[in-house]
Parts: sequence; C-alpha cells; structure tokens
Amino acid sequence: MGVGEFNGAERFQIDEAIRAAEQVSRFEFSVFVGRSGPDSRGFATQLHAALVAPERSVMIMLDPAARVLEIVTGAVVRRSLTDQEVELAALQMRTSFADGDLVGGLRRGIQMLADHARAPEALHTES
Repeated sequence: MGVGEFNGAERFQIDEAIRAAEQVSRFEFSVFVGRSGPDSRGFATQLHAALVAPERSVMIMLDPAARVLEIVTGAVVRRSLTDQEVELAALQMRTSFADGDLVGGLRRGIQMLADHARAPEALHTES
C-alpha cells in the first residue's frame, strides 16, 4: 500500500478498515495512494494483477494530485459485487475527497465495498 502522504495514525486507520473489510467479505483489499501516470486505469489494473490472489481481490487506487480514483475487482469478487455497487462506493469516496477527507473517504468506501460484497447469510442449512 503506497500511503506515503499519510501519517502513522492515518495509515493505521486505513489498515484497520482493510482488515475489517476482509473479515466481512472474505475478499482481499489493497489500497494504493500515489501517482498513477497518464493511464490510471491501466496502472490500477497492473497493480491488481500483481496481487497474490487477484481474482479474489479489490484494488483501490487513488491519485490525489490528478484527482483520479480507480477500483479494480477480480472475477470472483464480481460475482458478489456489482458495477453499480462499486460506483456507489466510488461516489461516496469522491464526495469525501472533495471535502478534503482522504482517509475518511477511503475508510467509508472500503466499508461499503465490503458490505456489498458480503456473502449472503444462509437462512436454512441441511442438518
């Protein structure tokens, strides 16, 4: 996670949000904050592909200087998390970012993504 712009307490808050999201959804979450270059989507996709289990992962790439946010989800994640749900989380994050709250925006977005990706609870099980 490239979070050089954040202090230790802020990094801890983001790490805590990631851990909670992974417990709720059972998917891997990664965050990169930094420069993405001219092809932000391609860069985010490369970051996602380099993860240990990209098919079960969510990559959130934020380039604050360019005001770019990209969210890449793996094939298994997409079975539980729709494009519309990803866009709603991105909208929530962008709203917080516009108010100058990068950490809060990331935390809320990670939580929203995890909540939407959560596997449905089984109402009935075979005994």
